[in-house]
Parts: sequence; structure tokens; C-alpha cells
Amino acid sequence: MAHAVSTSAGAHGGHDAGQGGGHHGDHHDQESLKMFGFWLFLITDVILFGTLFATFVVLRFNTAAGPTPAELIELQGIIISTFILLTSSFTSGIAVLEMNKGNKRGLILWLAITALLGASFVYLEVTEFMHLVHEGAAIGTSAYWSAFFTLVGTHGLHVSLGLVWMIALMLQLSRRGITPVTKRKVNIISLYWHFLDVVWIFVFTIVYLMGVM
Repeated sequence: MAHAVSTSAGAHGGHDAGQGGGHHGDHHDQESLKMFGFWLFLITDVILFGTLFATFVVLRFNTAAGPTPAELIELQGIIISTFILLTSSFTSGIAVLEMNKGNKRGLILWLAITALLGASFVYLEVTEFMHLVHEGAAIGTSAYWSAFFTLVGTHGLHVSLGLVWMIALMLQLSRRGITPVTKRKVNIISLYWHFLDVVWIFVFTIVYLMGVM
């Protein structure tokens, strides 16, 4: 009888362990699937920006006898914006390092600094758009300015969405702390932010430097 009870308990324990392992495996599979979904999203974004860049290059001389970028774009302000965004990429990397150390306060602090820099970038971009429109270069002025506002504005929209995402993540971190789920989310937002920085380098080079020069 004792042997039967022991065997039954062992079988029950093995069943529970199997269930635990199954739940753990399911959770791991869900996390991997979500990460895969993010990479698919990033690939579609690469295609989107590639199309916008190609369109801009084709239309870059079609100003319809209207204002040209060399006349209106103030490169000094764009350089400041570029420095701010690249700095935010650096601070987001520090946030990941703090997360890997298990420092929740440091992680939230550096994410907040990154968000503040990102918000400053968006503010400067909106200010630039208002200046251009005031000077007579709106999205409907010519094919060039349509391509310009669409490309630069799409990047700015991505940065704005990243800011909303980052703020929501900071709130979640303050409530739940550093967990496997929040770790994945921090890694994803950091990759997304680095991607936007790389895109901006192309925008700065192709749209602004080539446009002004």
C-alpha cells in the first residue's frame, strides 16, 4: 500500500512538473512569437522608408519654380536636432544596461531622459515645419515639398509613437518592476529607437545635406 501511495504521489508530482514545464514552454514560445512579430514590423518599416526615400530622390528637383530647400532650410537647427536624437539613442542604451543590472530606478530614469530628448526633437521638428509653411513651403506647394513633408513627417510620427510607447512602459515598470515581460519590452523599444536614429541619419544626409548643398 505504501509503495502504491508513493508511486501515485510520484506520478502526480511528475504530472505537476510536466504542467509547470509546459506553462514555462508556452510562455517562452509566446515571448519568441512577440519578438518575431516586432522584427516583421521593423521589416515593413524598412520597406516603407525605402519607398519614401526613393520617391523623394525622384522628386527632389521638382520645386515648380517655388521656394527651394537651400533658400528655406536652416541647417544649424537640423544639426541640433540630429545631436539630440543621437544622444537619446545613447541614453536608451544606458537604460538597457541599468535593466541588465536589475536597477529599476536607473532604468526608469534613463528612459525618462530618452523620452525628454525625443520630445525635444519632435518639438524642434514641428517648429521647423511651421517655419517652412510660414515661408510659403507647404505640403501642396510642389512635388518636392510633398515628398519632403511626407518623409520627414513619417519619421517624426514614428518618434512620437515611440514616446507614447516609452511613457506607457515606464508606468508599467514602476508598477511591476523588471520582469521577463518588461525586459522584452525594454529591449524592443531600445531596438526601435536605434532604428529611428539610423533612419534619421539617412534623412539628415539625403534630405537636408543634399538639399542645402
